Amino acid sequence: MADKCDLCLLGLIILSSLLTGTSGYDHVFISFGENVSLSCNNALSDCNSTTWIYSNSFSDSAEVDLITGGIKNKDSERHERLSLESDCSLNIKNVTEEDYGLYTCRQYVNGKQGPDADVSLHVLHVSVSSSSSSSSSSSSSQTEISPGHSVTLSCQLYTDTGFSCDYWVRYVGVELLWVNQAGVDLKTDSRYQILSSSDQYRCIILTLTTTLLNEDDNREWRCQLTHRDQLETSVRYTVKYSDPADTASETEVCVSAGSLYRGRKDSKHPEEIEMPTILE
Repeated sequence: MADKCDLCLLGLIILSSLLTGTSGYDHVFISFGENVSLSCNNALSDCNSTTWIYSNSFSDSAEVDLITGGIKNKDSERHERLSLESDCSLNIKNVTEEDYGLYTCRQYVNGKQGPDADVSLHVLHVSVSSSSSSSSSSSSSQTEISPGHSVTLSCQLYTDTGFSCDYWVRYVGVELLWVNQAGVDLKTDSRYQILSSSDQYRCIILTLTTTLLNEDDNREWRCQLTHRDQLETSVRYTVKYSDPADTASETEVCVSAGSLYRGRKDSKHPEEIEMPTILE
């Protein structure tokens, strides 16, 4: 029993070090569709020695060189969405759920590999499905709905850290919530059925299912990602009926402004960086 407790304690210490930055990791939470900038904390005076590498433990491919010697690798599938800042930060435009994973900023000095700076990117994404539609859509498209039909919103956190979802939720304090416009947790309203699950790729999946009412026109629901009760990023879903007769309708999904949580080597507290809002 003592050995098991020691192992659990060791696991908690390692995970805590990751999230507080003592291992050199930055952890960035971002919503689908937003732009994000990943800092290179070991950058030199210029970016000619900088290489950005992407990896994902769930991917079939090995590490991918995104930037080599300060120049974009055009063979990369996402190269059109990438750019390099003067401080060697990596910019990613219009983030998708496929962008989650580990990004490593590596320096080469006189042909020798220097220290790495790792950034773990976690992506929040919402998909929509309706009983009046045979297929689901992503958070950047529209879905035909109407009052009286059931709609399901699936809020998903894509993360790749090597730790189980149980650690993230129970010990780190990462949580997904569906809230209304006033910020009230929808679990308190019996109208909504909210279920939590996970799979190999998505650490947390929080689905909201409800039957739409006539008065739901322009009603807003938000999926929020919090870390120790602090808001990190969110996705906003707004219902819009297209005509007063309710014979046809559409939904509009907007991405709200998010914030980044970053753990630093020299700080026990995360800093939050406000990002611009991008509306789809």
